[in-house]
Amino acid sequence: MTQRETSAAQREELNAIMGEIAEKSQKLVQDFVERQRPGAMLTSSADPLNLAPAYAEFATRMFTNPVQVMQGQFDLWQGYMRLWQTTGKRMIGHETAPVAAPARDDRRFKDPAWNDNILFDFIKQSYLLSARYLVDTVERQDGLDAKTKHKLEFYTRQFVDAMAPSNFALTNPEVLKTTLETRGENLLRGLKNMLDDLERGKGKLAIKMTDFDAFELGRNIAMTPCKVVYQTELVQLLQYEPSTEQVHKTPLMIVPPWINKFYILDLQAKNSFIKWAVDQGFTVFVLSWINPDESYAQKSFEDYMTEGTLAALDAIEQATGERQVTAIGYCLGGTLTSVTTAYLRAKGDDRIKAITLFTTMLDFSDAGDLGVFIDEELLASLEDTMAQRGYLDGREMATTFNMLRANDLIWSFVVNNYLLGKDPFPFDLLYWNSDSTRMPAAMHSYYLRKCYQENKLVEPGGVELCGAPIDLRDIDIPAYWLSTREDHIAPWTATYAGTRLTSGPKTFVLAGSGHIAGVVNPPASNKYGYWLNDGLPPSPEAFVEGATHHEGSWWPHWSGWNASFSDGEMVPARVPGDGALPVVEEGPGNYVKVRAV
Repeated sequence: MTQRETSAAQREELNAIMGEIAEKSQKLVQDFVERQRPGAMLTSSADPLNLAPAYAEFATRMFTNPVQVMQGQFDLWQGYMRLWQTTGKRMIGHETAPVAAPARDDRRFKDPAWNDNILFDFIKQSYLLSARYLVDTVERQDGLDAKTKHKLEFYTRQFVDAMAPSNFALTNPEVLKTTLETRGENLLRGLKNMLDDLERGKGKLAIKMTDFDAFELGRNIAMTPCKVVYQTELVQLLQYEPSTEQVHKTPLMIVPPWINKFYILDLQAKNSFIKWAVDQGFTVFVLSWINPDESYAQKSFEDYMTEGTLAALDAIEQATGERQVTAIGYCLGGTLTSVTTAYLRAKGDDRIKAITLFTTMLDFSDAGDLGVFIDEELLASLEDTMAQRGYLDGREMATTFNMLRANDLIWSFVVNNYLLGKDPFPFDLLYWNSDSTRMPAAMHSYYLRKCYQENKLVEPGGVELCGAPIDLRDIDIPAYWLSTREDHIAPWTATYAGTRLTSGPKTFVLAGSGHIAGVVNPPASNKYGYWLNDGLPPSPEAFVEGATHHEGSWWPHWSGWNASFSDGEMVPARVPGDGALPVVEEGPGNYVKVRAV
């Protein structure tokens, strides 16, 4: 049989398979529709992201510079001409260099057929040329204000990523091969997966990223032994059981972000920062935030300080007899830790001896891609939605974060779950990532406006809490900044700017990888490395230029720094419940077990 006859036979077989899928899937869809309650499918406004004005302004600017438009189109046409020429040469057996190649870390085109098969190589390169043209057209456009241009660049990349040929069954060679091998069962399973995700999301697509049944809090995740020794309406305080006979005198308080749950720092024994800190001889306390419902609508940012960090400090003193602690704040938890420290220092309170800030922003002037979600129209719309519910749905926050890495956290699962019909792999990090939390309306509105929109923390007295003006310059204690080079949530150049706001001794560490992997990087993995520059120059570029790279995890470096605040003094290990605070319940507690979905 000739290659042409083989291809024709494959097309006929594929058409037959598609017919079978349509027949089988009809019942699946019918069953799904019948299970939906009236009104379950939520509607949205025509332009919820307020993109129309931005693209209208972009179009206006384009028409004022036709030469630039023509040059971009000419460059695109030249790229296509070169691609047609190289494709023609390949068809007659010549080796050619690609006209457009994906980035080295682009995993969408990892299947060998994208290179080996001339047709799919042509599809891939055509897409890359068109994608580059669209992105470059926006980036080269002059006359737009920086915020509008950033929004256009971000959503153009979202569109470009969505239209990748790897995301469609008929232009993805791996999907086509699997469809032929399974006679379309992959697409049928994929349809069922999609309908299940729609049902689980109550009409919104809640893409399943991992096997939810593979993990259970306290059994094989968040399982470092601990007890709940105190709680308020907003937080449970976990005290971890010691693993050493002697511990450092000064306790350690960890303040996670309430946008996520604390156990990112306690996934499994092999990658648990909390377990490792316990094993280093620290008495570890962790705040576990409530997953709030509509009854928490009026809880404020101030409440998170008074009922969270301040209340935890009082409780730790009761539990250990120690008045002073060192504190770690992660992301938004670091912002709260800094504000709490400034508040205490302004009152002459020295209970926090030193702070460590994981991927924490204090200066929000350059918020990275998250900044595209912050403008008056979007905030007003969000506040209206939160006013009706009493909270921000955790799934919406998760979607925002996933969009920052859409190819990895959205489209790869679309291909795997819906086109290949596979179940997602059990992965502790993605289980945590899917365990979203809600945000009280009052608190979240205040945080977005005061920090992201108005950037008030950089102003002395720009924020007032409990009647006290907050001035970050009052933080005259040692601070350890841990940022990550590929952070897509808190860009390290923005976190570096925050070091100029505090007045005490500062240590800045730049770790490899991103917002999570760069932090959750145990020494045993020997990955990524980190950079140190004792000079702490004014600009991040100067920091990198003069920095020294160190192999492996930054954890041991931090441990030595944090231990120094006990002045070498060790005390008998503290067991939860042995102090003035009785055990409330077994860890990891009930607050962390409340799911938003």
